[in-house]
Amino acid sequence: MSERPASGERKVRVVVAKPGLDGHDRGAKIVARALRDAGFEVIYTGLHQTPEQIVATAVQEDADAIGLSVLSGAHDYLFRRVLELLGEKGAEDVVVFGGGIIPPEDVAALKAIGVKELFGPGTTTQDIVTFVRDNVRAPV
Repeated sequence: MSERPASGERKVRVVVAKPGLDGHDRGAKIVARALRDAGFEVIYTGLHQTPEQIVATAVQEDADAIGLSVLSGAHDYLFRRVLELLGEKGAEDVVVFGGGIIPPEDVAALKAIGVKELFGPGTTTQDIVTFVRDNVRAPV
């Protein structure tokens, strides 16, 4: 099922980012491909991105969402910093979601600061596509 925009609308744009020093990007690439195959416009930032680089890319690309893949244990800092920078840039409307190895006790705290959803190991790509389809809208 493809996410085709109506005439005059643009596709939803999602930045998929791999912040920090973690070099394991297989999951991020799988998610990026699944979102692209579902009809979303995907910008993959590559490895070792700083929160500043991720937010700059999102602003430059007029992204509607940022998906962060964090396996390094630095999830609290990385998600918090991305949200802070989005606020500083006046881009609070960008939906932030993510996945990786995030302990259950940290999920509620991250959602409380504005992370829309977190996906753990075993999440299907279809679940992520459905989340983006249901929660992220491109401006008209």
